[in-house]
Amino acid sequence: MLLALLAGLPGSATALWILWTYDFKTQTQLTLTVVIVAAWLGFALAVRERVVFPLQTLSNLLGALREGDFSVRGRSPRPDDALGEVMREVNTLGSTLREQRLGALEASTLLRTVMREIEVSIFAFDERRRLRLVNGAGERLLAAPQERLLGQTAEELQLAGCLEGPPQSTFQAVFPGGAGRWGARRTRIRERGLPLELVVISDLTQALSEQELQAWQRLVRVLGHELNNSLAPVKSIAGSLESILARDPLPDDWRDDMRRGLSVISSRSESLSRFIGAYARLAKLPRPQLQPLEVASTVRRAVSFETRLAVEVEPAADMTVQGDPDQLEQVLINLLRNAADASLATGGGVRVGWGRDGSMMEIWVKDEGQGLSSTANLFVPFFTTKPGGSGIGLVLSRQIAEGHGGALLLENRKDGPGCVARLRLPA
Repeated sequence: MLLALLAGLPGSATALWILWTYDFKTQTQLTLTVVIVAAWLGFALAVRERVVFPLQTLSNLLGALREGDFSVRGRSPRPDDALGEVMREVNTLGSTLREQRLGALEASTLLRTVMREIEVSIFAFDERRRLRLVNGAGERLLAAPQERLLGQTAEELQLAGCLEGPPQSTFQAVFPGGAGRWGARRTRIRERGLPLELVVISDLTQALSEQELQAWQRLVRVLGHELNNSLAPVKSIAGSLESILARDPLPDDWRDDMRRGLSVISSRSESLSRFIGAYARLAKLPRPQLQPLEVASTVRRAVSFETRLAVEVEPAADMTVQGDPDQLEQVLINLLRNAADASLATGGGVRVGWGRDGSMMEIWVKDEGQGLSSTANLFVPFFTTKPGGSGIGLVLSRQIAEGHGGALLLENRKDGPGCVARLRLPA
C-alpha cells in the first residue's frame, strides 16, 4: 500500500501545488483537490487489491495443498496476467499431487493386501534390531498378535540368525507356529528416511520334500537301469558257466568258455565300478579354494594337455580372476577334449580365447564339428552320445562354474559350423 501511495505521490503533489499556487477560484480548488486526492487513493487501493487478493488466494491454495486438500482450484484474473500464470501453475500442481496421492493410496492398499494375503512371513527391523513391521503370516509363524511382537528384538523373537550371514540362506528351525526347513532373504529398505532390514521367511519344507522325492526317484531309476544292464549279463553268464561245470564229463573247451565268461563278468564289474565312482565324484565335489588366477597361463596349461590336434589360442589381454586353479583347469580340459572330439570327426580345428563381458569374464572354446543336434540333455548326468563316455564331464564342469558364481553355456555357432562353450566367471 505504501509503495502504491508513493507511486502516485509525485504527480498528485505537483497537481495540488499548481492548483493552490495559481489564481483559481476557491470552489474550483476544493473540487479539484477532492478529485485528485480521491483518484490518487482510489487507484492506490485498486493496485493493492489487484496484488493482495490473488496472493491471498494463492496462499489459501498452497495451504490447502499442504493440508492434503487437492480439490480446491483458483480462478485466474486474466489469461495474460502474471499472477494468472502463477494461479494456473498452482492449479496444475494440485491436479498432479491429486493423481500422485491416488496412485500412492492405490499402491499402499495393494501392498497391504498382498502382505496380508501372502503366505510368506515378512519382518522389518530397525537399526536397534527391534521389530517395526510384521504381516499376518509372520504373526502366525510366531503365534502372537502384532501388538505383542512390535518393539521386540530379533534375539527375543529367535530371528537373530536371519539378520546375520549371507542375504540368502536356508536353515532348519522350530518356531512357535511351525517347524521345518526355511528360506530367508534379507534386504535393506528405508521408511521415512530411516533404514530398515527387511527379512522374508518362506517355508521350504514341502517344496524341498517334493524335490528330494523327485531326485531320489531319478537316482533310483538311473541306478536301477545301469545295475540291470550290468547284472543281467553277469547273471546269464554265471548260469551258463554253472551249467557247463555241472556236465559230466566236462566238455573239451570248458576252459575257454570259463575264461570268456569270467572275462565278461570282470569287464561288466569294472564298468559298474566306474559308474558308481562317477556318481561319487559328482556328489563329493569340494568347495573351490579361491585365489588369484591368471587366465592366460591357465588356458595355455589346459591347451597343452590336448595333443591330438593343435588348438589355436587367440591373443588377448591377460586377466586375473578369483578361482580354484585345479577345478577351473579341469573344466577347460573337459571343454577342450569335447571340442577336439567333435572337430576330429570332421577334420576341423579348435580355437580358444577370453575377454571381459560387463562384470563377467568369459572363456570360450569353439570347435568346427557337426554342432549340437539337441541341447535338452546336455547337462543330464550320465547322458552321453560318445562311445565309452561317462556322461558326467559337462555336469561336473557346470557344477564347478556355478560353485565359482559363474555359468557354463553351450550353443551352436552362428558364424560357422560347430558349437561354442562359454565359461563365465565373475571378473
